Amino acid sequence: MQAKPTRADKVAQTRERILDAAERLFAEHGLSAVSNRQISEAAGQANNSAVGYHFGTKSELIKAVVSRHVLPMEQIRERLLAELGDDPGVRDWVACTVRPMTDHLASLPGVTWWARLVAQISTDPSLYLAELDESTASDVRRRTDEGLRSSVPSLPDEVVDERERMVRNLVVYVCAEREQALAEGSPTARATWDETAVGLIDAITGIWQAPVTPVVRAG
Repeated sequence: MQAKPTRADKVAQTRERILDAAERLFAEHGLSAVSNRQISEAAGQANNSAVGYHFGTKSELIKAVVSRHVLPMEQIRERLLAELGDDPGVRDWVACTVRPMTDHLASLPGVTWWARLVAQISTDPSLYLAELDESTASDVRRRTDEGLRSSVPSLPDEVVDERERMVRNLVVYVCAEREQALAEGSPTARATWDETAVGLIDAITGIWQAPVTPVVRAG
């Protein structure tokens, strides 16, 4: 006989339904366009204040949605770092920056919204999330960043900073575009998330190894 759900079980289930609904609505419509009331209704909650009761502010809700994806991505990154050989090259370090996102997306069942949510967060300058902030990165992310930087020692610091931003945006928006196509049943450039990762790694390795053209300013 199945045990009757406890109050704690019911609270946990409600929180998960709210997080699922929030992730989908934020990804589809943007962070500012979605109200707590809409999230409560989408989560099947008769009480329109359910979001506030369980999570407080919208910012805290967004952090909670993000947090449940960050840990599995960090675990993937940690595994990739452990699998690096004795003398990893640029491509090896690039794989450690790309595959946490693509491998995590591949592990999620059904339609996903994670990449599109990160794309929405990236366009909102008013939203600060330590979980996605490179300046407060975890140890495994710092090790990845340091390893990648050490693999391109000839690049000036300002070029490294610029290319890091390029790469971050490229990974997010390529994944978001593919995720959107899968949700709509549209054709995709690559058949699987693994193939998508390979394409991204190829392109990003090229970005890191590209020459630096000196800028000549008038006057």
